Amino acid sequence: MRLWHEQIIHLLPKNQLLGQHRECCALRGNGWKKKHKTVDYVFLYSPYYLFIYHSLVMDEMEKRGYKVSKEWRDKNYRGKKAENYNNLEEKIIDSPIYKEHDNEYLAECIENLRKKGIKLEL
Repeated sequence: MRLWHEQIIHLLPKNQLLGQHRECCALRGNGWKKKHKTVDYVFLYSPYYLFIYHSLVMDEMEKRGYKVSKEWRDKNYRGKKAENYNNLEEKIIDSPIYKEHDNEYLAECIENLRKKGIKLEL
C-alpha cells in the first residue's frame, strides 16, 4: 500500500492509477486508522487531506475517460460499509498535500516504479 507522490499521479500507468483509486477508497473507508507502515503518516492528518489527495486521483481518472462513482466526490463519503463523516471540516491545504511527499519520497516512488519496469519522465 502506497500513496504515490502527487507530482506523478498524471504520469501513472493505468494499473497504478486505478490501484491508487482503490487504495484511497480503502483508506477513506474502514481502512482508516488501520496501521500500515507505508501509509501511517496519512493518519496524522485530518481525513480531509486524503479526500483532497483522492480528488487528484479521480480527476486524472476522469481525464483518461474512466468513470468514478459520484459518491466519492463527497468529502463525507466513506464507502458502502463505513459510516459517513458528519460534515468533515474543510481545510486550506498546501502542495504537497502531505509534507512527507518531499523530493526524497518522489525519488523513492520513481525508483519503485522503475523496479516494476515503469520509466517516468518528469
